[in-house]
Amino acid sequence: MAFHYPNGRRFTPGPDKTAVNPMKKANYSNRGMTLEDDLNDTNEFYLANGIAVVHKKPTPVQIVDVHYPKRSAAVIKEAYFKQASTTDYNGVYKGRYIDFEAKETQSLTSFPLKNFHEHQIRHMKSVTDQGGIAFVIIRFSSSDEIYMMDAPQLVIFWERMESGGRKSISKEEVQNSSIKIPLGFQPRIDYIKVIDSFLNGKI
Repeated sequence: MAFHYPNGRRFTPGPDKTAVNPMKKANYSNRGMTLEDDLNDTNEFYLANGIAVVHKKPTPVQIVDVHYPKRSAAVIKEAYFKQASTTDYNGVYKGRYIDFEAKETQSLTSFPLKNFHEHQIRHMKSVTDQGGIAFVIIRFSSSDEIYMMDAPQLVIFWERMESGGRKSISKEEVQNSSIKIPLGFQPRIDYIKVIDSFLNGKI
């Protein structure tokens, strides 16, 4: 069976037959973990300890070729991973809906806004307009620094770009407009602690 990413690149399974994302490299100082790995571990910790229920949204798949060797069985021969229409993660915490995107860059000085899609920005703005909590978690992989920026602030940088301004957020701007999240053991990336500060009016 052939799977393809939205850009047409063929899906290649790893040795254990799981997906290997060609855009991700596990060479960070954080014991080879990607941002997605760390967030998945964090969300499992939150769920197991009754703290929050947050899941990564599955990537939608478009099936284009199906064979029917039997009337009672179908075999998928070719399919494509479609571009997600919203963000990576969503869930609920203390009765509040939370929704966020996770991105990382190897740049030392800035975070490129091309890492986002316009529909993701619109989606996060709609979430906050309805009283939900939306944000982005950014990792500078070279230094293994992680920041949480709320959606309204991200929208400001996005609109600046649309008005002809710079197409990235400088690292200094990220530092000044976000909350730094230190890496821990359990949980790995404790973003709920930042949300608590937000709900308590401390930030």
